[in-house]
Amino acid sequence: MYIPKTFEMNENAIIYDFIEKNGFAILFSQKDEKPFATHLPLFLDRHEGCLYGHMAKANTQWENVKNEVLVVFSGAHSYISPSWYETPQSVPTWNYVAVHVYGNLELIEDNQSLMRILDDSVTYYETGNPNAWDMSKAGTNFIDNLSKAIVGFKIQISKIEGKWKLSQNHSKERQEHVINALELQEDDKFEIDC
Repeated sequence: MYIPKTFEMNENAIIYDFIEKNGFAILFSQKDEKPFATHLPLFLDRHEGCLYGHMAKANTQWENVKNEVLVVFSGAHSYISPSWYETPQSVPTWNYVAVHVYGNLELIEDNQSLMRILDDSVTYYETGNPNAWDMSKAGTNFIDNLSKAIVGFKIQISKIEGKWKLSQNHSKERQEHVINALELQEDDKFEIDC
């Protein structure tokens, strides 16, 4: 990813927080010498430095992943109009937050490890729900049967790139104009929690 120094984010704790809050990602690999991508939720294990996930067995992306993969996490983003600036001598841009994670994908072969991935993911994403669901509510036989149709994997993180493009390359006055204009927007697509 092209990252000018002004927009570079190197603090792992902030990047990990971002990944946890924006866990729905795109997994890119090569299949038959062509790019292949799958959209899926991933779970970060900070201590191991790994991403965990699963995909449908019918999705053939998992069958021949031999090289490094790329996982893209996207966050808040918005069009930035030059009309928000203090001068007409400007151009539009786009502000956004994104993280790219690189690593090798390893298939999870044993059922116990696959169940741990599923349970950890559900526990993480259900936390805070008033009627939190857990896998025991579905029953062991039901989960066992469905698990035959998925493939679990982990990605050992070898490199992380973070880009926070938030008008840092502009004056404080212009940044305030952008913030004020975004706050007046009718939607809330550009909220940054981390």
